[in-house]
Amino acid sequence: MTSTKPVRLLTSVLAAAITCAAALTAAPAFAQAVIVAPMAPPPPRVEVMPAPRAGYVWDQGRWRWDHGRYVWVPGHWRPVRAGYRWVPGHWVQRGPHWRWVEGHWA
Repeated sequence: MTSTKPVRLLTSVLAAAITCAAALTAAPAFAQAVIVAPMAPPPPRVEVMPAPRAGYVWDQGRWRWDHGRYVWVPGHWRPVRAGYRWVPGHWVQRGPHWRWVEGHWA
């Protein structure tokens, strides 16, 4: 008579490995990088907003922290999500540092 314990153990280990792999590959979809800058961003640039576009909302330009300095990122159109409003990204001071809060639909 042969024992089924090694087969059950192997099956359990494989099931656990597959579950962990699925969880690890799904995690980056929800993760967001935290951007922290040691100094306040410059004042926003004045941008001329293009004429309204049906089905889109204007996402204003912003300062992005990149390799130790701020770089201007121009505004762009975002497709509208029905039933939501666009909250633009913005910098918030936390102690001596500044933290970027990503734009989102609310």
